[in-house]
Amino acid sequence: MTRVMKFGGTSVGDAAAMRRTAAILEEHHAREPVVAVVSAMSGMTNLLLECGAAAVAGDSESVETARALILTPHRRALTELVPAGERRRQTSATLGSLVDEATRLLYSVYVLRELSPRAKDRLVSFGERMSSAILASYLNEIGVAAQQVEADRVIVTDGVFGNASPLLEETRERAAEVLTPALADGVLPVVTGFFGATVEGLTATLGRGGSDFSASILGNAVDASEIWIWTDVDGVMTADPRIVPSARTLSAISYSEATELAYFGAKVIHPKTMYPAEERAIPVWIKNTFEPDAPGTRISVEHEAGYSAKAIASISGLAIVTVEGRGLIDVSQVTTRIFSAVGRTEANVYMISQASSQHSVSFVVGGADRASVLAALGAEFREDLDHQRVLSLSEERDVAIVAVVGAGMRGTPGVAGQVFATMGAEEINIVAIAQGSSELNISFVVEETDVSAAVGALHRAFIADV
Repeated sequence: MTRVMKFGGTSVGDAAAMRRTAAILEEHHAREPVVAVVSAMSGMTNLLLECGAAAVAGDSESVETARALILTPHRRALTELVPAGERRRQTSATLGSLVDEATRLLYSVYVLRELSPRAKDRLVSFGERMSSAILASYLNEIGVAAQQVEADRVIVTDGVFGNASPLLEETRERAAEVLTPALADGVLPVVTGFFGATVEGLTATLGRGGSDFSASILGNAVDASEIWIWTDVDGVMTADPRIVPSARTLSAISYSEATELAYFGAKVIHPKTMYPAEERAIPVWIKNTFEPDAPGTRISVEHEAGYSAKAIASISGLAIVTVEGRGLIDVSQVTTRIFSAVGRTEANVYMISQASSQHSVSFVVGGADRASVLAALGAEFREDLDHQRVLSLSEERDVAIVAVVGAGMRGTPGVAGQVFATMGAEEINIVAIAQGSSELNISFVVEETDVSAAVGALHRAFIADV
C-alpha cells in the first residue's frame, strides 16, 4: 500500500528543513511506496502575490527585482543540498526556466495592469514548482530514486480559479497514468501541492493552504493506506497553545471533528482535506517534521470516546452585519436576496443568526469584507430602506467566534447550558449563537477582547481535567 506524505512550507523552507524532510522520506520509502506532496518555501506564495500586486499597480522597479527575489532562496538551498555536478546544473537550469516564466507573466501583468484569476493561479504555482524540483534533486543526490511531478499533470479540477474543486474520477485516471508506473518502478514522486489543472489544462489553485487538500486528493486517487500531513506542530490540539498554554495534543479525532475545528480556526489542517480521505476511509495523520517521533494526531472514522467536548477553537478579526426592520417579514424573499447580495461579494459567511420573528438577520463575515458586504446590501435594499420596509443595515466590528467542538456533544444533555453558564461566570457577553445541525459544535460570537478569557474558561470547564 502507498502512503502519501505532505510537507508544508516550514518543512521545505531552507536547505536544513529539506534535509529533515528528505530523511523522513528516505526512511519510509525504504519500507513502502511513498508519494510526497510539497508546499512552496515559507513566504514564497505571499511574495509572488505581492509581486503580482506591484505589477498591477505599475511598479516597474518591483517587477524588475522580482526575478532575484524569487530565485535567490531557491538557488541558495540548491547550492547547499547539491553543491556540484550535472544534477546541480540541470536543477539550476530548471529553476531558471521557471523563474523566467514567472517574470514574463509579471511583465504581462505590468503592461496590461490586470491580474486575472487565471493568471494569478499560474503565478502563485511557481513556488511549489521550484521547491519540488529542489527536493527531488536532493533525494536523488542521496540515493533515493525520485521524480518531480507537477500536479497539473495529475489533479483535474473544475474551472473555479483561486478555489478549485477536484474531479476525483478524472484524477484517479491521471494518477494511474502518471503516478502508478513510477511507484511500480520504485520511484518516489515529489508532487507539487496547492494546485491542479482544469480539463483544458489551465492551472487552478485549490485555495490557500491547499497542499493539505492536494495530499488528500492524491491519497484518494492512489488508494493510499494513510495520508500524513507533516507540519511544524505535534498534531491537533485542544486549543491554541498561545491562548491556553496547558493545551494538549489530541491522539485521535473523527473526520467530522477535524473539519469543524479547521473551519473554526484550527490552522493545522485545511478544512477541505477530510472529504477525499473520508470517501475511501483513509486515515489522516498530523505529524511534526521537527519532532518526527512524536505520536501526532490520527483523524479517522473513530474518535476518543467519553468526552462531550474535544477542543475549543476561535476565529478573530470578524464583523457582524445585521439587516433589521419591523417590516422585514413582508419583504419578498428577503433571505434569498440577502445571501445573493452577499454572495456577489465572494465574502465567506462564518455564521448566520435569524430572529424567529424574522425581525432581523445577522451574519458574521471577515472584517476585511464588511465594507463590500454593506455596500452590496445597501444596493440590494435601497428601495426597501427608502420605504422603511427595511429599517437599517448595521455592523459590529472587532468580534470573534468561539466554538466548542466534539462528537460527544451529540445527544449529551446540558452541554449548551454549561457553555453559557461558563461564559456568564466570566461575565463575557455573547453577541450571537449558533449550533450546527450535526450537533458537533456550539459556536457563538464575543467581542474580540474577550477571546482569550472565553477560550481559557471553556478549556478549563470541558477539557483541562480530562
